[in-house]
Amino acid sequence: MGSLENGLPVKRDSSFNRLSSRSDRNSFSQRPRSRFARFVLFKKIDYLQWLGAVAVFFFFVVLFQMLLPGSITEKSGDLLIQSRQVVVDGDLAFLKEMGVLDFGEDIKFEPSRVLAKFQKELREGNGSSGVQKGLRFGLRKPQLAVVFTDLLVDPQQIMMVTMVAALREIGYEIEVHSIEDGPANSVWRNLGVPVNIIQLTEKREIVLDWLNYDGVLVNGLEARRVISSLLQEPFRSVPLIWTIQDSILATRLRQYLSNGQVEFVDNWKRIFARATVVVYPNHVLPILYSSCDTGNYFVIPGSPAEAWEVDHFMGSHQDSLRDKMKFGSDDFVIAIVGSQLLYGGMWLEHALVLQAMLPLFRGFPPYNDSTSNVKVVVLSGDSTHNYSVAVEMIATKLRYPTGTVKHIAVDEDVDGYLSMVDLVIYGSFYEEQSFPEILKRAMCLEKPIIAPDHALIKKYVDDRVNGYLYPKENTRGLTQILLQVIGNGKLSPLARNVASIGKHTAKNIMVSDSIEGYSSLLENVLQFPSEVALPQAISAIPQHLKEEWQWHRFQSIANITYEDKIRKGSAFLDELEKQWNNSQGEGYSTVTTETFVYKIWEEEKSIQILNIRKRREEEELKDRTDQSRGTWDDVYRNAKKADRLKNDLHERDDGELERTGQPLTIYEPYLGEGAWPFLHHKSLYRGLGLSSKGRRSGADDVDGPSRLSLLNNPYYRDVLSEYGAFFAIANRVDRIHKNAWIGFQSWRASARKGSLSKDAESALLNDIETKRHGDALYFWVRMDKDPRNPLQQDFWSFCDAINAGNCRHAFSKTLEKMYGIKHNLTSLPPMPKDGGTWSVMHSWALPTRSFLEFVMFSRIFVDSLDSQYYEAHHQSGYCYLSLSKDKHCYSRVLELLVNVWVYHSGRRMIYVSPDTGLMQEHHMLKSRRGQMWVKWFQNSMLKSMDEDLAEEADSDSPKKHWLWPSTGEVFWKGMYEKERSQRSRDKEKRKQQSKDKIDRIRRRTHQKTIGKYVKPPPLKVDNPNTTVVDVSR
Repeated sequence: MGSLENGLPVKRDSSFNRLSSRSDRNSFSQRPRSRFARFVLFKKIDYLQWLGAVAVFFFFVVLFQMLLPGSITEKSGDLLIQSRQVVVDGDLAFLKEMGVLDFGEDIKFEPSRVLAKFQKELREGNGSSGVQKGLRFGLRKPQLAVVFTDLLVDPQQIMMVTMVAALREIGYEIEVHSIEDGPANSVWRNLGVPVNIIQLTEKREIVLDWLNYDGVLVNGLEARRVISSLLQEPFRSVPLIWTIQDSILATRLRQYLSNGQVEFVDNWKRIFARATVVVYPNHVLPILYSSCDTGNYFVIPGSPAEAWEVDHFMGSHQDSLRDKMKFGSDDFVIAIVGSQLLYGGMWLEHALVLQAMLPLFRGFPPYNDSTSNVKVVVLSGDSTHNYSVAVEMIATKLRYPTGTVKHIAVDEDVDGYLSMVDLVIYGSFYEEQSFPEILKRAMCLEKPIIAPDHALIKKYVDDRVNGYLYPKENTRGLTQILLQVIGNGKLSPLARNVASIGKHTAKNIMVSDSIEGYSSLLENVLQFPSEVALPQAISAIPQHLKEEWQWHRFQSIANITYEDKIRKGSAFLDELEKQWNNSQGEGYSTVTTETFVYKIWEEEKSIQILNIRKRREEEELKDRTDQSRGTWDDVYRNAKKADRLKNDLHERDDGELERTGQPLTIYEPYLGEGAWPFLHHKSLYRGLGLSSKGRRSGADDVDGPSRLSLLNNPYYRDVLSEYGAFFAIANRVDRIHKNAWIGFQSWRASARKGSLSKDAESALLNDIETKRHGDALYFWVRMDKDPRNPLQQDFWSFCDAINAGNCRHAFSKTLEKMYGIKHNLTSLPPMPKDGGTWSVMHSWALPTRSFLEFVMFSRIFVDSLDSQYYEAHHQSGYCYLSLSKDKHCYSRVLELLVNVWVYHSGRRMIYVSPDTGLMQEHHMLKSRRGQMWVKWFQNSMLKSMDEDLAEEADSDSPKKHWLWPSTGEVFWKGMYEKERSQRSRDKEKRKQQSKDKIDRIRRRTHQKTIGKYVKPPPLKVDNPNTTVVDVSR
């Protein structure tokens, strides 16, 4: 993608635009010479001009080392001696080495990474021979979304209206989205483009399904909020083209870096990284935004911004700067302008141009008077005072009258300074990559321009038609042109006519380049599904649309207010910085609060531990005392009560309690925060997160990966898409779903206003409770109303259209493998076109028992499908069911699978109107006689196949890749006997261990007793008062 790695030198000046050369640059003999150095050294230049230039070098080498920023003054003496050697030798190599003659030749922007990515994708697309090529059906036009912050009239609106008018001619269908309304709304509607004002939730979230579009074009920095929504799943894969036309943020980024606010820069870099391509109107802006470059920068030259700003400047500014600059009405003012980039050799360019202008002063008497009528202003972006002094010293050395030459640092009010001059000379020898912006402004102000004959300038400026060109190798040509343009102190009639033609040229310059650039970029960035028609070639755009911007469409808007984009952008960035600072403060307070709560929790936990220890000691002491255990019935009842309490420890929320008594629960699968605004909050519905990340906090949503570990695998989570939710719910369904009926609804149906209304919900629940249609499939999103099916094709034709023409073949091969058919299956299960329609977008309801039967069929079907295409798709990313790389490979076939199963299993299909709740049965059972493949879809056969697979999975762990065991429960009848025999073996083992223990005790040797203690009888005492005396003592 776009990169500045090879184009910019490493060391730059401290100024914002100054890009000076490296001090440790390689020697001149080891690096190629710049174009300017080659023309100075090897071209035949007039001898007097050469002497004048060398004289300037001789005098100013030391001066510029002292005055220019970053100079090293202590080496000035050596520089003077060495510069004299330069004059003698007539060689500029030494000055080139010292950085004095750096003409910006190494400052270039090349979108190398973007172009490399396009070439890589082209090679991969041509070299994907391992994947069978699909067909493109072209049922609908490619859809683009053009997004603005507001619909105020500004240059971005004018440019996008021009682009959209051209893109529609080659087959694009475009919708405009804006956060705020404005006068440009009428322009878009007159053009025939629908306009949508984006809805925002209470939390300021954008409510829009970006997956409806093949690409999104975002305009301006203020549209950051839109890009933030595209950073969330499931919108991260939508191609995004972001157009930036000003340098307001670039200035702030530099301030952030200098202030150490790296987190602000990282935040913006994350936003820039989300864009597939960031488009700039010139090659200078990508260099200014280099701190956020992630390799996705691209340049499409051309913008009406300069002409728009000049028109509003002329209408709002009546006062001229000539009086403030103390220029008289008779003074002839000449402006010397140059590149927006600043480099070390700029002063030499100005010196050569001033030298070429010297003969002009002889025609303006008095030449030697300090009050000459000719005034020269040097306009540049260098705001340092040192450079102003340097320009004045150059003028003095060239013997210009005092006060004739002035340097003006131009930052914002460029149009004001250009409006006061009579002639503009472009004096930069730097080969611009895009047409200089300052020349466009001068031409729009109807000022005659004189510029060197650079290739890019010659492309738009015809000599003596809309401007003047002089050979860059010979500045004497500039002198001759000046003498022809100026006569008697005024512009010649020819020069005025040239300026008038130049104004019309500049107002619509590079329109064709811009239109062709955007068209070509869209061709390389967008990957269209098989049902989308490819846009026509760029050559099909009518020529009149490429000749001028669509100015005339905005002329009908009265009282167009011009809002300064710099002030508007600055206000937006100020508000954003305020939010960031507040969020950081809240984050700090939250951390402090959490730390305090954690300490309280630790204290409470220690108290609870002490209480538990005391309670345990009391219970142990209590157990040692004799107490009544009661009867066996009391013990049994207490044990059962303890089990019930153990299962009811968790607290149930209101939604779970309400769902307990209703017959139906509708699950809404989603992936990521982008789908949150489209999910319902009623008890009838329950969210199902396909990923542990991006789940709604505080909501009673089902965590899909915790119920089915297969969803932890990103590959299968994407390739199955919403179908993974079916497997997650069916896996041990009694633990999560306790209702008689189960339903699913895609969040995309809600985004398309196709979800069930209150009336439809009531009608559906009433029909289920009364069992009016029995075991039936209720669906409310129709195939014939799907935007992908504008021609209302039949079932298999539509399936082929959205699967690159390979649906029938993939389906037949999957059935062959699924049922073990050895011969080729020449026919498919018939899905007749009998006036009815089919279900799409996974929005239907079934009895729970029938749903489990459908999942049993689906698991076998998906496993057979995966065994055929897993290897090729997993290795290359190219899918047999798509024309390009597609991570949702199986999802479009599986979207229609429920129709095949319902039709051929003999179940009724009831369409529920999502608005009114009216019901209509499609594909009546009587009309299916003789067409249903009942044998293939009956429950007994599917159950037998499921048991065979379970037995195979249970008997031996397969070494090859096998998906089926990971999609749900593995169970067959033999598992009962296996478990019973295992329990018997465990029981016999325990019995044997007990017998062995008893035998060991019995065989244990016992020590014989040594003696036996006999308690002596008590002594007989006749008189208790008599004292017995031991006479032996």
